[in-house]
Amino acid sequence: MKEEKKIKIIVVTGPTATGKTRLAVRLAGRFNGEIISADSRQVYKGLDIGSGKDLHEYGAIPCHLIDIVEPSEEYNLMRFRNEVPEIILDIDRREKLPLIAGGSALYIDSILSEYSLPGKAPDPELRKNLREMAPDEISECLKKKIACLPNPLNDRNNRNRLVRAIEIAGSGSSSANPMSFDAEYLVIGVYFDRKQVHQRIEERLEQRLKNGIIEEVEHLHNQGLPWERLEFFGLEYRYLAFYLQGKMTFPEMRQKLLEKIRQFAKRQDIWFRKMEREGRVIHWIREGCYENACRLVELFLADKMLPPPELSISEIYYGKKTS
Repeated sequence: MKEEKKIKIIVVTGPTATGKTRLAVRLAGRFNGEIISADSRQVYKGLDIGSGKDLHEYGAIPCHLIDIVEPSEEYNLMRFRNEVPEIILDIDRREKLPLIAGGSALYIDSILSEYSLPGKAPDPELRKNLREMAPDEISECLKKKIACLPNPLNDRNNRNRLVRAIEIAGSGSSSANPMSFDAEYLVIGVYFDRKQVHQRIEERLEQRLKNGIIEEVEHLHNQGLPWERLEFFGLEYRYLAFYLQGKMTFPEMRQKLLEKIRQFAKRQDIWFRKMEREGRVIHWIREGCYENACRLVELFLADKMLPPPELSISEIYYGKKTS
């Protein structure tokens, strides 16, 4: 019996502001690929500058899961996990190479690990009832249902996650679709020294402010999107919403936003460390060197042995362990 071939998939990931999209686009052009965005905010129409869509970088390269829902709609991990397998199969049927690119580590990990997800859809009535409650009150509600959850909740001060946890705890057994095919992954991580990442974050924020991100947030609100919804999108959208409501001065907003984006980059690092501890092989490439990435992809597509990763994310930022 002929063994069914595995679909080869490239994943390009890494912390924010490291040039993942640029590298993924160049690899897609070189190896006849199409890009699947793994970014929790780029799916939304109108969230352009703040989510870093950079659509001009794609050129003629097809890209999936960008601008697919209105910002008033809900898009979540379960929906992402349900949609990606069919996109991968479609790309493969057309004899092209699927490249998954983005920094939403949970989205990427859900594909690589192929874990199933509780399938409860958002409950508007429940959310309305919980809206006026403080996080600790919502947490008390959750305690009654926590045994139903597949994993313990570790962020009990985050209102949105608490509400979502209650929805999941009260759900049935439906889950995201498992992968319907065998796949082989090459995971490429882009990294810079921590100081460089912080500098790139600051430069990118300045550029986004010049490019009109304040006007983008103002326009979204004028189109009917509530401030609360804009705050839900986090980072630039949250703190610019605070600024436009007069809750912060411009210098306060800028400083707080820089601080939060840097913290976000560190949380991404922590997630990548978790993935590596669980056995996921990530080939970290300094400054997204295109030539080094190409060599890895060529070996991978030719079914040749890949070299072991030179560094782990822990070694990049905390140094190699000495025996």
